[in-house]
Amino acid sequence: MKLLKTMSIAALATVVTGAWSLSAFAATEIQWWHAMGGVNGERVNKIADDFNATQSDYKVVPVYKGNYTETMTAAIAAFRAKQQPHIVQVFEVGTATMMAAKGAVYPVEQMMKDAGEKFDKADYLPAVISYYQTSDGDLLSMPFNSSTPVLWYNKDAFKKAGISSAPATWDDMKSASEKLVGAGYKCGFSFGWQSWVMIENFGAWHNMAIGTKENGFAGLDTEFTFNNNGVKKHLARIADWSKDGLFAYGGRRGDSLPMFTNGECGMWMNSSAYYGGIKKQAKFEFGQAMLPLDTTLAKKPQNSIIGGATLWVLKGHDSGDYKGVAKFMTYLSSAEVQAWWHQETGYVPITTAAYELSKKQGFYDSNPGTDTAIKQLSLNAPTPASRGVRFGSFVQIRDILNEEMEAIWNGTKSADQAMDDAASRGNKLLRKFEKANK
Repeated sequence: MKLLKTMSIAALATVVTGAWSLSAFAATEIQWWHAMGGVNGERVNKIADDFNATQSDYKVVPVYKGNYTETMTAAIAAFRAKQQPHIVQVFEVGTATMMAAKGAVYPVEQMMKDAGEKFDKADYLPAVISYYQTSDGDLLSMPFNSSTPVLWYNKDAFKKAGISSAPATWDDMKSASEKLVGAGYKCGFSFGWQSWVMIENFGAWHNMAIGTKENGFAGLDTEFTFNNNGVKKHLARIADWSKDGLFAYGGRRGDSLPMFTNGECGMWMNSSAYYGGIKKQAKFEFGQAMLPLDTTLAKKPQNSIIGGATLWVLKGHDSGDYKGVAKFMTYLSSAEVQAWWHQETGYVPITTAAYELSKKQGFYDSNPGTDTAIKQLSLNAPTPASRGVRFGSFVQIRDILNEEMEAIWNGTKSADQAMDDAASRGNKLLRKFEKANK
């Protein structure tokens, strides 16, 4: 009996010790909320799984929370309820909103420093990192999936229509579109994310501000200037071309992609990040070229601006958790991970090392044109008009722009009226945002 009792105590001690050991060595979970669905969601899971396999102290848990707007909104609500994730993916137009979320954001550069993790801003592409810096140069969030719009074109359609090269100017766009329609194609070109491509990037490409105060970077008391003659003329021209089928509208975001991949339109302007989807869907040879230039507005292009998203770190967790967050950020930014992500998706590599590694691996030689986005972003040093945009409530303002641009396409408003109305409506939201964040 005494022996049995001794064995029971020993067994209990073993169980308790084992349980304590498991608890002591259990990996700390790092919650990462993101907006990447489909194949890109699978790639996000792979990045997390691969990082988790490199060490046993931390476990990054990626959670899909819907589209960009839904993900940002969910994270802000979760912070108020004290249930926030460690990391949240937020698209570029949510930058001002995140900056205004007082007490919620742990600036990534400061977080890396506090965690004792090596970090050097000079490693990152200037066109990518400048978008997310404060006026003092401090980095607010970690670049992850950055892209820029490019001109996609159907090489087979060009050959059939007798077009020798990708259009370099908007006059060339008209000529090429006429030849494509003449060769039997339903339309010459379409585009997606129309505010980003046709207003924000059109402005930057021609070194033309779309708002005062350096497109909002220099102060909340900014006002829109996209209702200028250059933009109005540009949009009116596109609307006029739609009458002859040279242009066809296909939706606000990526909805018009099938119009390109199924061969309806010979050209498409949208994010470089559609590379993976086009490669999978298109049954023809395709290429990428830089955005066309309006030579009446500029003699040469300036630079395009980024889209996509960054990873924001939220406050409110144990200090030890952030050491894991910092280690994950270092892993995510490594040349190997970024080169893989870039080559799989079409997003630009966020570091010079990842770009150089992609060159060394022969990716651009095997896939000509896939460095177009990088070349566009790095074409010239960004100016106050081409650094990017940082407007409050810009998610909602983009909806206004979409509504007004669609009114142009369906003929219910002129380009002059639509852009003036968009500026007026947008400025009201800017004043509301400014008042709330003084």
